[in-house]
Amino acid sequence: MNFSKQILIGLVMVLMCLVILLPMGSIVYIALFGGGDLQEYIQNGAFRRYITNTIYLVILVSVLASIFGIASACLVTIYDFPLRRILEYSLFFPLAIPAYVGAYALVDFFEYAGPVQGLLREIFGWKDASDYYFPEIRSLGGASITLSLVLFPYVYLFTRVALREQSSAIIDIASTLGKGPFIRLFRVIIPLVRPGIFAGLIIVMMETIADFGVVEYFAVQTVTTGIYTVWLEAYDLSAAAILSVIVLVFILIIILGERTLRFNSEFHKVLHAPIFSKRNDLPRFAAWLATGFCFLLVGLGFILPISIMITHAFSSWELWFEKELIDAFVNSLYTSGIAAFLTLAIAIIIVYGQTITKYRFSRFLIPTLTLGYAIPGAVIGIGILISLASFDHILADWISMRFGYDPGLLLTGTAFAVIFAYFIRFYAIAQNIVEAAFGRMPPTLIMVPRSLGKSAQESLFSVHLPIIRGSLVTGLILVFVDCIKELPATLLLRPFDFNTLATRVYDRASLENLSQAAPAALLIVLIGCCGVFLLINTDRVGNSV
Repeated sequence: MNFSKQILIGLVMVLMCLVILLPMGSIVYIALFGGGDLQEYIQNGAFRRYITNTIYLVILVSVLASIFGIASACLVTIYDFPLRRILEYSLFFPLAIPAYVGAYALVDFFEYAGPVQGLLREIFGWKDASDYYFPEIRSLGGASITLSLVLFPYVYLFTRVALREQSSAIIDIASTLGKGPFIRLFRVIIPLVRPGIFAGLIIVMMETIADFGVVEYFAVQTVTTGIYTVWLEAYDLSAAAILSVIVLVFILIIILGERTLRFNSEFHKVLHAPIFSKRNDLPRFAAWLATGFCFLLVGLGFILPISIMITHAFSSWELWFEKELIDAFVNSLYTSGIAAFLTLAIAIIIVYGQTITKYRFSRFLIPTLTLGYAIPGAVIGIGILISLASFDHILADWISMRFGYDPGLLLTGTAFAVIFAYFIRFYAIAQNIVEAAFGRMPPTLIMVPRSLGKSAQESLFSVHLPIIRGSLVTGLILVFVDCIKELPATLLLRPFDFNTLATRVYDRASLENLSQAAPAALLIVLIGCCGVFLLINTDRVGNSV
């Protein structure tokens, strides 16, 4: 490759880094120099509520998700019990349920007018709520349980992978030393798989901070809901930017904490006699308890929400033919589809460019490009609003001076802003998949086409892309699925009278009209299941190698 093309690829990589970091830089700039003031929110106690509720929510969800994820991963990996093989992969499926859909379903099931309390009143003869006590579902505790039920699979997946890399001899040695199952679990197994637990827990914590749909529906005021309040209700962009910076600080603390713990510890992968090659049989009663526990997680995290949505969605066939639902479906397809193709294409250009140029600075640049996934959609939305509004004003002023015509805002409040947010938010998924695909190629396979006189472009399109086609399709589907489910950024950036499936679910459920929200929610879940099936297939292929 000639020098000019190498320079061009380097410039593209730097440009993409600037594009991803621009919204974050805009937020910090407005927060520092925008003249924003949180004094009003501090005086009325709102700011304190945002911070304390966010901290409590993160702690509660992290604890519950850790218990659910670690316990289920240990059970399916170390022990044998009835329906283990089915439940091992069924525990993936709560990932297909967006947190806000799970919230709407659980409230519908457990609220005063729901079937659970209705059945209790019928059995015990209670007349109204004053005759008995039932925990308030729309509360901090209810939000914590809901989020933990849909997020625990992250801890489960990473812990399960870490467990499968351990040797069965470890448990045998602990057993010969007379250690019981609980001591073996807490003193031996959990310390060994701590990197996997932390990896899943980091995602859980970031998703909890980023959540808007659940906490808004449960009336829990967090920093994320505060961003929407001060922007959409008070139109105070500077205050929203300050709150966004606070969220960024939360995320930075989490990432740095995880890196510090990982840096200060050494862990080794055991390659012989994996722990799952010799599963232990549980006593009959304990075995059925294990089955019940895992089934309860799948039931509450997946079966119950999807059953409630199916019940509402098919209460009337007319719901499926409403124009608003069809429009939302089409809008979701084209915004998510364009974002997925764009994200994957840019990931291919950057990863392939780094592979053939070997720029030293790319070792620091490539990880920077993945920061968007760690940043909540609400923060990205505020950053894009600031960036695009500034760009639109500069462009409009230039056009007005040049042609005497004021075009108004060209990008702000358009579908472009939504697609841009999806690209920044989910670029990391595409890059990681493309990097892994190219990483599996032998270096000779990358260089052979070049030695035969093929250009870099010809080598890419005629040799490399066909080889990694399966990985590219997987990446495309996973990015598409996440774009379909994205709610916070879409709410902030969508054009007027523009709905996606996610925003339609939110709009209808906010009006307590779950029947009209259910068809869109069910479509999101079905699309999410495609991503879960891909994950299961990848896991099975990996285990068979």
